[in-house]
Amino acid sequence: MHHAAYVFDAYGTLFDVHAAVRRHADQIGPDGQLLSEIWRAKQLEYSWVRTLMGAYADFWQLTEQALDFALRQVPSADKGLRAKLLDAYWRLDCYPEVPAVLKALKASGAKLAILSNGSPEMLEAAVKSAALDQFLDDIYSVDAVKRFKADPSVYDMVTTGWRLYPGAVSFQSSNRWDVAGATKFGFRTVWINRSNQPEEYRDFPPALILPSLEGLLAAG
Repeated sequence: MHHAAYVFDAYGTLFDVHAAVRRHADQIGPDGQLLSEIWRAKQLEYSWVRTLMGAYADFWQLTEQALDFALRQVPSADKGLRAKLLDAYWRLDCYPEVPAVLKALKASGAKLAILSNGSPEMLEAAVKSAALDQFLDDIYSVDAVKRFKADPSVYDMVTTGWRLYPGAVSFQSSNRWDVAGATKFGFRTVWINRSNQPEEYRDFPPALILPSLEGLLAAG
């Protein structure tokens, strides 16, 4: 373990963003995966557009709006499931390796935090549902700066809050665009490429690419 601090993106990195739809897959039908992919894509798109416009709305509002779009885009999905899907998003499953990895990193003496687009309420609910609160020193939400990733002010919350140089922070994210933003800011970055996506943003490369967080323990 070579870093003083390990900071994790939440959605897609610690928590499975497709778990909400999967939980109701039998009722949604054959287009469930498509619905989930559109929901996620629009959720992120809205965050980028609102940051560019300077028109912040918290991530829960964007999550609701993105689901509404996805339900309109996928007519086979039962719109009556909207409330159940939104409720499930507050209790997303964490990936299987997450608790053990966080426990080991915490035992090494490193500081641990989440840095996420999620609203404080969303993140608190997800962390408690997965019983990860025992491992975390802080949860940083973009709500404090009213801008979404990959705005530099988001990453600066960690270095300012912990009084660390960027290079002392190992930042883990499954989102390649997030890794690019954190790399430019100066973090040591690890891309958790869970779905074997092709490389992009080659001018802002990660220090390490892993298929899951488990490899972080060996890599340090």
